[in-house]
Amino acid sequence: MFGPEILVRTLSKTTREDRYGNRWQYHSRSDHHSKVACWGIIFDLLRLNPLLQRHVANGIVNFGINHEMRDFAHDRKKNLDLVLCTSSRVDSRLADQTLQSISRDYGIDLTEKEQAEMEALPPLRRAPVGSVLMALEAKACMTAHQRALPRLYDELNSSHLTVHGASDQAIAAGFTMVNIASNYLSPDLNKGNRRHSPEWSVHDQPRDAQLAIEKIRQLPRRSKTGDTGYDALSIVVIDCANDGAPARLVTEPPAPQPGEIYHYASMIDRLGHIYSTRFKDIGQLGP
Repeated sequence: MFGPEILVRTLSKTTREDRYGNRWQYHSRSDHHSKVACWGIIFDLLRLNPLLQRHVANGIVNFGINHEMRDFAHDRKKNLDLVLCTSSRVDSRLADQTLQSISRDYGIDLTEKEQAEMEALPPLRRAPVGSVLMALEAKACMTAHQRALPRLYDELNSSHLTVHGASDQAIAAGFTMVNIASNYLSPDLNKGNRRHSPEWSVHDQPRDAQLAIEKIRQLPRRSKTGDTGYDALSIVVIDCANDGAPARLVTEPPAPQPGEIYHYASMIDRLGHIYSTRFKDIGQLGP
């Protein structure tokens, strides 16, 4: 699985610039981290799922970015980071955008091996969204963990409710990134003062990260259509001080361990199984 390593490698670069001229690895008002995380999920899924590869090669499945889904039952709406979908129509303005091309737009840092594997895949193209097959939501808890938990939970919980309120057959996938760094430079607290008097946020680790992980574990999950919850959900733990030092992927506890349902590999395996079961006949319906 490449996704988590791609994410921390990309977040090791200070590519987010604020209006004070500060450059950050992570900024809460940017969705860059979410897009990179979702890109990695689709990359791994496409690499490992032959049925999805065939659907993409045949032009049956496309992707959409920041797609608004509307819950039919409650008329609530939410923008999802990335969706796999059928196309509603042809749009020449999107024709040249592929999973491969947006990796450059997002500044995604790939190794030679990852680059070669990406180039060997059929081009997954962006298109106007028709029917949503899979919707991805990615969120991060980087600082002020305990104070941030109610909002984090509400935002994640509203996503699967909106997705399945719009289409019960759609796969709702959630990705969460939890920071275990003891010291953190918050962009909100370090605007004009970062250079001369930076204000560090100090965390009680690993307690703070564990609190966030336990809250995410409370999110509902479902094992079949008709139930309420995420179809798949993963938690990735990183160590990122946001001061320009390289981010690090944390694999030891409290990060989920291999075989646990919240482990990234378990999420990819589950998404692949659900996709192959739920959409095995989609090719017979045409694009």
